[in-house]
Amino acid sequence: MAFNEKTIQMHHGDGGFKTSELIDELILKYLGNDILRDLDDSAVFKSKSDILSYTTDSYVISPIFFPGADIGRLSVCGTVNDLSTSGSVPAYLSLSLILEEGFAIDDLKTILKSIKETSKEAGVKIITGDIKVVPRGLADGIYINTSGIGFIKNGRILSSKNIHEGDLIIINGTIGDHGLAVLSQRKEFDFKTSLKSDCAPLNNMIAEIMAASKGIRSLRDATRGGAATVLIEFSKKSKKTFNIFEEKIPIKEESIGICDFLGLDPLYIANEGKMIIIVSKDDSKTVLDILRANKYGKDSAVIGQVGQDSDGLVLYNTVMGTKRMLDVQYSEQLPRIC
Repeated sequence: MAFNEKTIQMHHGDGGFKTSELIDELILKYLGNDILRDLDDSAVFKSKSDILSYTTDSYVISPIFFPGADIGRLSVCGTVNDLSTSGSVPAYLSLSLILEEGFAIDDLKTILKSIKETSKEAGVKIITGDIKVVPRGLADGIYINTSGIGFIKNGRILSSKNIHEGDLIIINGTIGDHGLAVLSQRKEFDFKTSLKSDCAPLNNMIAEIMAASKGIRSLRDATRGGAATVLIEFSKKSKKTFNIFEEKIPIKEESIGICDFLGLDPLYIANEGKMIIIVSKDDSKTVLDILRANKYGKDSAVIGQVGQDSDGLVLYNTVMGTKRMLDVQYSEQLPRIC
């Protein structure tokens, strides 16, 4: 299928169907190679003496300050968590800032302080970077790009190819907090909520479960497109049926109420501190105990189980006893959420 669009639209960057079309039909057409085609959150490759993972991401969230975090914390957490999904230990980050003429220095100081504190918490160093300034009105204040390198220990690489029938599916807490907290600050909505972004570096928590369990198959942070999109990607790559149970999914009552009022599906709302973990049934209790003892995993829960071989199918079992198939949305419910 040829890429027939004439111009880039907002839906090309929201993680949904049109993003996949852009990647598959345009990006991979020109740039595809054996590493890039895996389309994992971080690329794994070998140097002469180490196995490394590398990832990059850009942050254009609006607004740049929101309950629980800001664009600075987000930029570190996003890259650190992407590196962790491959099972690597994040070590070094780059930081590139695109600043708009007239951007307040006090706001920049606040963002840099967040970057410093979050990097310290995650145990990573920012070792290189870049600054560009564009004319007033062309950058929405500030955009940030961060790239990161991590080291994979003992040659243990996590991948959706490792997923087996019978494995359990875990998430480390409530879904939808980040997206709804950001949405509450937008002028077109401006509703009051006690929700805060779950934005957090999860690498230390992931390192704990990796050290305790050899049964962890694969990890993925549920950012753009939410938990549903990650589960769909997992099922298609592993060629397995995923059975997900509505009553098992942790979600705050306030989030349910907001989603019902606005007509949103919390399964597709972005998170910035939630990891979906596929683990063997035998190791699931060990992993859950460790997660629940961590401040970023106290509400962890088993939300489903991997079923038989298929072309990639996610079945959502509702509290009413019905089933529905989850599919990639045509476009993101909430654009510019990260």
